[in-house]
Amino acid sequence: MLRLVRLLPPWLIHPNRDGLRDDLIAGSTIAVMLVPQAMAYAMLAGLPPVVGLYASTLPLLTYALLGSSRQLAVGPVAIISLMVFTACAPLAQSGTTDYVALVLLLTIMIGFIQFVAGLLRLGFVVNFFSQAVISGFTSAAAIVIALSQMKHLLGIQLGTEKNVFKLVAEIARHAPEANGATLALGAASVAGLWFLKKRFPHFPSAILFVVVGTLLSYFGLSKLGVETVGAVPRGLPGFTMPRFSLDAVRHLVPAALAICFVGYMESISVAKYVAARAGHKIDPNRELLGLGAANLVASLFSGYPVTGGLSRTAVAYQAGARTQRAAVMTSVLILLTLLLLTPLFYYLPKAVLSAIIVVAVGALLDYKEAVHLFRIKRADGLTFLLTFVCTLAIGIEQGLLIGLVFSLGLFIWRSSHPHTAELGYLESEGVFRNVLRHPEAKVYPGTLILRPDASLYFANTKFLEDCLAQDVAGRPGIRWIVLDMSGVNDIDAVAVDVLEKLVGAYRHRGIEFAFAAMKGPVRDVVKRAGWEEKQGHVHYPSLQHALRGIRVLGDSGGDL
Repeated sequence: MLRLVRLLPPWLIHPNRDGLRDDLIAGSTIAVMLVPQAMAYAMLAGLPPVVGLYASTLPLLTYALLGSSRQLAVGPVAIISLMVFTACAPLAQSGTTDYVALVLLLTIMIGFIQFVAGLLRLGFVVNFFSQAVISGFTSAAAIVIALSQMKHLLGIQLGTEKNVFKLVAEIARHAPEANGATLALGAASVAGLWFLKKRFPHFPSAILFVVVGTLLSYFGLSKLGVETVGAVPRGLPGFTMPRFSLDAVRHLVPAALAICFVGYMESISVAKYVAARAGHKIDPNRELLGLGAANLVASLFSGYPVTGGLSRTAVAYQAGARTQRAAVMTSVLILLTLLLLTPLFYYLPKAVLSAIIVVAVGALLDYKEAVHLFRIKRADGLTFLLTFVCTLAIGIEQGLLIGLVFSLGLFIWRSSHPHTAELGYLESEGVFRNVLRHPEAKVYPGTLILRPDASLYFANTKFLEDCLAQDVAGRPGIRWIVLDMSGVNDIDAVAVDVLEKLVGAYRHRGIEFAFAAMKGPVRDVVKRAGWEEKQGHVHYPSLQHALRGIRVLGDSGGDL
């Protein structure tokens, strides 16, 4: 019971009036944003628009109870909606009962994976994935999302082609069939929304265009072939139990894992950013629990996958949200919308909803990030570019997977090829430095000083062995090898064994080893390996001590 109470948010355990007005204002602001966005994103996911509203009610309340962020605005987002469509469209016709059942099954799978990951405290895993992958993926996804809305902006029929280049060709082929009224409304909506977003970023422009577009449709545009949302069911979301099928689960597992990862990355990134500015901390594992529970609830009450939204969270923070009472207010207002206002959406043009999507995802196309990554480190720039191109050319899930594999491959390669520097004494500063960067640094006759700048483990000891062999081969007359271990934070048993073998092999060649500046955790490992009892395994607290100990320097320090 005490553990359950600890999971509850402070604003619920110790309610107070501080910031209540700000929370109510922020919650109302987000509700005004979320109603048209949720309907638009549900349409992007191949679902009836009302499903987006369902996903914006009870899931928000659930996250508000369990999540650790005070300002995170949870709900439907564009990228997750596209990934849902990409996963389910090959298995059923979008909008049908079977399709909705697949989405509910996918949602409960996502919720289960996230919730269990939170219980197992796996939030740290996200640290292994490069931001370059996410940036490349979201930039490509923004293009895919925008192109997928051309059918509603032009009033034409398009297939479910995943390859962007083929999709562009299909759009060009069907463009002459565009409905003039739909094209005019869509173009005007995109231009107007973009202008208002740039000039008046806090103005609820989406609601304005929803109202204007609905009125124009009601007074005649619908008769010119402009497609509208149609009847939207009134009432609260009902309880639904997803239909389980082993075959469907097997097909949806890769998509569920990809959506879990992307959703969590988007959510935790914006949550940490806002929390840092607001002066509080985010618990990654509790975020997994909160998002997992929100998606479980979404699957049971006719919703679809949700996560923290970047733009809505930023607006919530700027509007003064202090706690998740703002999310509660948002949820209540959308419930009231479902109860009272859904008949007003009958004449809402789909072109307006698509325009909202296109303008919203425009911020995700971040070419500046690519330039920044290439300037700072070319490998990260290549990761961005590879993920971007593969997502466009092959598909959403495949592009993300390729980017992740490439990123992890780079990580493994870097850790297996640690930077290793030969050191010399820089007399002008009184320190040891890399002789490649400081050719004037003094080296000592018969002594090679090396510093590996990484933890030593089974995958990189061969690289260290090769570095030693290369340096010794180029320096005849070497009598001592001094390893500066100050850059080694950890060492495993395999690396200890390899070092022992190296000591023995070089001793047969008349070369001895000395180890300097071992950190505590490393000393603990070598102590358990019995180095103190073994002859020749000498270690010193610093390089100066090591050089004096092997009598390269005199007792007074010589010329150091």
